[in-house]
Amino acid sequence: MGEAVGAMLASAAGIAIGPRPLIAAILMLAARRGRANALALTVGRAAALGAIVAVVVAVVVTAGSRPAPGGEPTWPSWLKLALGTLLVLLALGQWRDRPREGHVNAPPGWMRSVRRFTAGRSARLGAALAAASPKDVVLAVGGAASVAASPTSDAGKAVAGTLMVLIASLCTLLPLAVHLLGGDGSARTLGEWKAWMSAHHTAITTTVLAVLGTTYLGDALTGLA
Repeated sequence: MGEAVGAMLASAAGIAIGPRPLIAAILMLAARRGRANALALTVGRAAALGAIVAVVVAVVVTAGSRPAPGGEPTWPSWLKLALGTLLVLLALGQWRDRPREGHVNAPPGWMRSVRRFTAGRSARLGAALAAASPKDVVLAVGGAASVAASPTSDAGKAVAGTLMVLIASLCTLLPLAVHLLGGDGSARTLGEWKAWMSAHHTAITTTVLAVLGTTYLGDALTGLA
């Protein structure tokens, strides 16, 4: 199981570095019903990511990844090559569309109304922030495929997939934990996190995409060599 967990860690961490879900959780925690809504946001996001991971693992395991005659299967490397290329292209697009100096992109509409959300709407937002994010979907597919390709039991793959979703959900779990355990200073801490993430959203996302994209490409070329 250790190999399956190690194979998905980078992908899970990349999903967890998500400025928008973190900002959404912080905005919710500042409003009435904040804890319930932030928890619903986390559950919705985890459910969407879990569905992607479960489907990819199930498809790969069901199809069977039998070694090619005389060697290991090459499909994981080809998949990583495709996903790595896509991540690098996403990084280039993110950087190309960055706000120019002196200009700030308007926040999405949901950010202006998120404090008035119900728990159900918060859960749907969490699912949308995962399923509609190219970065999160690509990394979820890549991480799940790495888990499925690992030489571990089905039970071990299930545990690794669950851990992947848990790690990927840290961007909403951490603000909730700070709010619950941080005492009187939690609002200030979360406000500082929100301000920093808002100011550096593009740089953070571009860096994650570029680093993990090149990592995927390197792993793919190594596997195909």
